[in-house]
Amino acid sequence: MDVISLFKKLLTFKSITPNDDGAMEFIKNYLKDFEVIETQKEGVKNLFIYKKFGNGDHLCFGGHIDVVPPGDGWNSNPFEPIEKDGFIYARGAQDMKSGLAAFLWAIKNAKNFKGTLSALITSDEEGEAIWGTKYMLEVLKQKNLLPDYAIVAEPTCEKVFGDSIKIGRRGSINGVLKKIGLQGHAAYPEKSINPIHKVAEVLHKIAGANLDKGDEFFAPSKLVITDIRAGMEVTNVTPGELKMMFNVRNNTQTNKEKIKNFIHQYFKDMNYTLTLTQSAEPFITNPNTKVVKNLDKAIKEITNITPKHSTTGGTSDARFFAKYGVKVVEFGVKNDTIHAPNERTTKEEVEKLSKIFKKVIEEWE
Repeated sequence: MDVISLFKKLLTFKSITPNDDGAMEFIKNYLKDFEVIETQKEGVKNLFIYKKFGNGDHLCFGGHIDVVPPGDGWNSNPFEPIEKDGFIYARGAQDMKSGLAAFLWAIKNAKNFKGTLSALITSDEEGEAIWGTKYMLEVLKQKNLLPDYAIVAEPTCEKVFGDSIKIGRRGSINGVLKKIGLQGHAAYPEKSINPIHKVAEVLHKIAGANLDKGDEFFAPSKLVITDIRAGMEVTNVTPGELKMMFNVRNNTQTNKEKIKNFIHQYFKDMNYTLTLTQSAEPFITNPNTKVVKNLDKAIKEITNITPKHSTTGGTSDARFFAKYGVKVVEFGVKNDTIHAPNERTTKEEVEKLSKIFKKVIEEWE
């Protein structure tokens, strides 16, 4: 089975989070000479397949079989891949059954690896991700099977295939601020404390503010206000409370304590509460790490492009590998139609991606 046939087969599974629709069984049969560890919890299936070829490094490929619901606006059945003008259309074409097909094919067909090759596949990356890769890595830790290096095959390229790999990701901190005022009649403002007016005095100082200067790997951590609401949708009542929500995609220089102190300097004379929750931790993999250098080399040889090292975008399961000390990077096809109707990628990208992964394995040093 060539990589395109494998890709099209994976696209036929209606694997909407957390349902794998039988894809895990297919993958086990495809790599039937590999050892298997499986988990299933809260409806989430995880599959870890591995083979030890020698005493060298343990290289793991990470990915997810699950996809978001297709939604409306498709020109074809989203789970029946359509090939047209060099493109393949289906839900998951970019995110991320292309990457999954490429590394499964490479693992099956690569020769002469001197360590342990593995793949960790989950059915819960697009969901809450509690019982997916995060849980499976804890199982692997207990079995002393954590990899040394990992490549997560998420779509990373921006304008042309090969132009970008992710060597890190920003974290994500969510904030909810409540400014407490004093409700009253709008005709008697002197008898009320209007939280909208109070927040308006400092809003321009916090909205869109950079919390650090960034560095060679990360852009500055920016406070992005996502929602402000107060009142009862009437014109004659001064509200008693304002609720403001915000998000910070934080780099390694900013944490919850720094955000708390930043907010307090502007609200210290006000009656307020602040709740901060960290939904993802930032991480960075040194560009001189073996996995980055080997991937850079393979991309250059196959595409004649030197990829830039990026940390932009949202979060991915790579953050869970990083938390366990695994040196992890991300590389996959171009990212321009993920989660959209008529999601698509090109045959050429999938074929080149599989060749790059095969070359990384065979020329690992």
